[in-house]
Amino acid sequence: MHLGSVYLIVKDFNKSVIFYEKLLEMKVTSKNMERFAQFEFEGHNISIMNGYFDNQNPELTIHKGQYIEKFDNLVAIAEAKNTNKFVLNLWAEDLEKERERIINLNISYLVTNVKYINNVKPYYYFQVADPDGNVLEITGEYIPKEVEYNV
Repeated sequence: MHLGSVYLIVKDFNKSVIFYEKLLEMKVTSKNMERFAQFEFEGHNISIMNGYFDNQNPELTIHKGQYIEKFDNLVAIAEAKNTNKFVLNLWAEDLEKERERIINLNISYLVTNVKYINNVKPYYYFQVADPDGNVLEITGEYIPKEVEYNV
């Protein structure tokens, strides 16, 4: 088994492509019309799928095989409430610098402060929401400015 791609079914294809181009600091690697865009880096793929394309362009896509509502109704998937069961984890060299960069890009309505968790070893991260509300967790090297103690 090999990983082909992780892809997100989105509501606003162009807005999502712009978001991920800015976030990943790269242009789309390949694109299939306005249906699918792929970002290929470091041997991995993150892709964006337009949840409305097939429905709006039935003449451009041929579907064969059993239709399963849960898997095949892309419009319903794009419009479904985001339950945040999926988290896309990315890593940056300098966590604070990356957080500042993302804030300055003004691409997300939600960028958290740096958070900390310790389970086996210290882990620093912050979270960002994409245009569909998907959670991205950014982790990396971080030196806290001051130590906080809960008494």
